[in-house]
Amino acid sequence: MSKVVLVTGASSGFGAMTVRALADAGHRVYAGIRHTTGRNRPAVADAARYAHDHGVDLRSVELDVSDQASVDAAVAAIVAESSRIDVVVHNAGHMVLGPLEAFTPEQLHEVFDVNAASTQRVNRAVLPHLRRQGDGLLVWVGSTSTRGGTPPYLGPYFAAKSAMDSLAVTYAAEVARFGIDTTIVVPGAFTSGTNHFAHSGRPADTTVAQAYETRYAGLSEQVGARLAEITPPDADPAEVAAAIVHVVDTPKGQRPFRVHIDPVDDGAETVNRVGDLVRAAFYRRIGLDDLLGPRVDA
Repeated sequence: MSKVVLVTGASSGFGAMTVRALADAGHRVYAGIRHTTGRNRPAVADAARYAHDHGVDLRSVELDVSDQASVDAAVAAIVAESSRIDVVVHNAGHMVLGPLEAFTPEQLHEVFDVNAASTQRVNRAVLPHLRRQGDGLLVWVGSTSTRGGTPPYLGPYFAAKSAMDSLAVTYAAEVARFGIDTTIVVPGAFTSGTNHFAHSGRPADTTVAQAYETRYAGLSEQVGARLAEITPPDADPAEVAAAIVHVVDTPKGQRPFRVHIDPVDDGAETVNRVGDLVRAAFYRRIGLDDLLGPRVDA
């Protein structure tokens, strides 16, 4: 059945791939993009061209996840146009690269805002609609960095993604009785095809950053290069989009809690499996096992 889907951070990378894959699967998809009339105007034009050329329902909507007014306006526009929202894909994010000490507290705040707090803005705008419907799906695009091997110089990003993962786990239980489903999609390190490393931010305190160069010269470049060396040549970031489509198309109550797409195999899947088993066992011990999946008759 066709669903109305909102994908945040859809101008490039996983987001751009996901909106196209979902539209190809027959859904009405809204690509949440900020600065639609400015720097991201080409991305909006590309999405419109794709919709025309492939005969699919792919639309762009102005959405800046760092601005509650923008989020509220986007959600209101979607509901006004389509009468409902069925799925939200929390994809917006930004990577930074450099020695942790060299990032200012303000930069840390910004990284946490984009990668974690932004999901709260979107949820507060969308969940009232999903709760009234008694149905819906939250898809959280996380990262294996929250549990797997964590190379240095990516500390702010790893910490922010860990915070987002924690929010996703708590939300899963708190919306289950409203009939709202949750899946956390966990991509690994894709060093090509997404521009994550090329577009990553850098620390503002260049003096501290230079001090680290005396002992860690070239480490920023080495991290990406070393990850690329152990990445299989056929690793395709489009697999993340395909996994999201599969989750959306799976019936409620049968969706996996987590899906890993990790060509590097950094160990996150193993650690997450243990953590999710512990969570499930504890919920059963305290008599809240109904929160481990959505209420299907909500």
